[in-house]
Amino acid sequence: MVICSKMSKASLIASLVLLSGLTIVAGQTGEHKPLPSEALEKYDNPPALLWRTGLSPRMISQHDAFTSIQVNVNASGQNITGDAANEPSICVDPTNGSKMTIGWRQFNSVASNFRQAGWGYTTNGGASWTFPGVLENNVFRSDPVLDSGDTGNFFYLSLLETFFDNMWRSLDGGMSWTNIAPAKGGDKQWFTIDNTTSTGHGFQYQSWSSSANNYGGRQFTRSTDGGVTWLNPVSIPNIPSWGTPDVDSTGNLFIGGVNLNTNQIWCERSTNAKSSGVTPTFDQSTAVNLGGDIDFGALINPDGLAGQVFLAVDRSGTGSNNNIYMMASVQPTGATSGTDVMFVRSADGGKTFSAPVRVNDDPINHNKWHWLGTLSVAPNGRIDSVWLDTRNAANNTDSQLFYSYSTDAGNTWSPNVAVSNSFNPFLGYPAQNKMGDYITIVSDNTGGNVAYAATFNLEEDIYYVRVAPASSAITLLSAASRLTHGSAGTFDVPMPLTGTSGVEDRSSVTYNAVFTFDAPVTSGQVLVVSGTATVGTISFSGNSMTAQLTGVTSAEVVTLRAQNINGDGLQHGDVAFGFLTGDADASRKVDKADQTQVRGQLNQTVTSANFRDDLDADGRIKNSDVQIVKTNKNHTIP
Repeated sequence: MVICSKMSKASLIASLVLLSGLTIVAGQTGEHKPLPSEALEKYDNPPALLWRTGLSPRMISQHDAFTSIQVNVNASGQNITGDAANEPSICVDPTNGSKMTIGWRQFNSVASNFRQAGWGYTTNGGASWTFPGVLENNVFRSDPVLDSGDTGNFFYLSLLETFFDNMWRSLDGGMSWTNIAPAKGGDKQWFTIDNTTSTGHGFQYQSWSSSANNYGGRQFTRSTDGGVTWLNPVSIPNIPSWGTPDVDSTGNLFIGGVNLNTNQIWCERSTNAKSSGVTPTFDQSTAVNLGGDIDFGALINPDGLAGQVFLAVDRSGTGSNNNIYMMASVQPTGATSGTDVMFVRSADGGKTFSAPVRVNDDPINHNKWHWLGTLSVAPNGRIDSVWLDTRNAANNTDSQLFYSYSTDAGNTWSPNVAVSNSFNPFLGYPAQNKMGDYITIVSDNTGGNVAYAATFNLEEDIYYVRVAPASSAITLLSAASRLTHGSAGTFDVPMPLTGTSGVEDRSSVTYNAVFTFDAPVTSGQVLVVSGTATVGTISFSGNSMTAQLTGVTSAEVVTLRAQNINGDGLQHGDVAFGFLTGDADASRKVDKADQTQVRGQLNQTVTSANFRDDLDADGRIKNSDVQIVKTNKNHTIP
């Protein structure tokens, strides 16, 4: 979300003075840092006249085993210079984890504060992304929030300049979107979908801020028909803002947020929102101590939040089922700078919460920022958390994405792992000084899919990265290029894992890159690191993964990366595949020796000893194979 860049320092100071009264609420003690009561969104610039005028290579940023892939790229997969993108929200198809969509705030120009609703989609598990544009050209939009129904339909909730919002729906994995309805709403809105088997199955629940509120302070609405119509908004006790809703396995609704007047964090419950015939009411309110205050206007994100309140419910069916988790990057009680990622748990339906747990494990240093912290609960009950972190920066502002997870309901957390390279968060601001107010993650049983903003390109862009708990990684044993030679059968050209590539000399429209591991493989990705190949269908059989390749030229070396095998989020090696049509003797040059070799096998049965001479892979060695050598004479590869 965006702070109005035209607010004067005097008016901001005046607002802070008006809010400077001290409030002490059960569950959290001490002075609360005042928060702004004005809206965090405002139309303040007209549409930018020019954008997408410059191009540069897309960014793929590698840090250890983690690959961050730029999402906001043009149709050719290139970076668009001069724009800005931040505040990403990700959704994943629960029926096909390879299909994901990320929505974000798209600024056409860093010289303008005008933003629109950008989005990108992937069909190959995040290895590559398509950015078709914005939902509506030259229409101000902000606060993108995406979610998925249990059948794989995607929904995109988007704020308008009027402080109303509307709901968009995609039936094709995020490739295209339809504006299905006005959706009430307001500044800093969030929504969730009940994907349980409760009576509220399919219901959508939305809450928003008390600021710039079109409904006299009322902050909650519900849709019982998939986002098409929405309930006249109702009030939420204790006015929680800047937070998220979620449901437990029985359809009970919980909303977390912070009261902007007191900075007290609350968890609110409704047990009848799942009943379509009644107006929802909230029957339980719990003040939550997260060990500090929500921070706004901090050094690390001057016109934005250091982090909002995230609430997520465990629906795993395990011993932690229906636990309620809350997390935020907060300024620790008694500190005057810096933030920590803090976590609490309720095991009794939100009646009480545990003492706050510090998730970032570096030594306490209130100069450090652990900001935009967020969490997600996997179907098996594992909790994943990511955040931006300055622990390794001498200037205390350069940031990295960090990851930690918990397998015991948040009692303990894994050692923190840096997921990204370091970047300067102050680069590439539009006409306001922030990187947005949140990043997001969606977890599955083996890892988490993360959308975040970073400046690896020296500008604000959107990145996707897969995170996963450390495990005994499956090992890549071999790679090969495989083609079928008619009735003679299938034959492989081995491709060494290191050193000089093998040479595939056979001519084909579609090649098969086969990767074999030391254990069964059920999922994975293949990324083209260099070369002109395009990865198509990926299939799995036993210990092998096969990726179809098209668009390969007759003379090149294509480097393929096997990654995210069985959802582990790791890389498993870059393998060079040599393609040189006609190089029957694998000398890396097509010459007279190849012609002589193929002639010597004319009319012979294709076997494992001579299959390389069957250059058209039709099962017979004949004069047409000799002609292929002649056509490609003098072609070479490194």
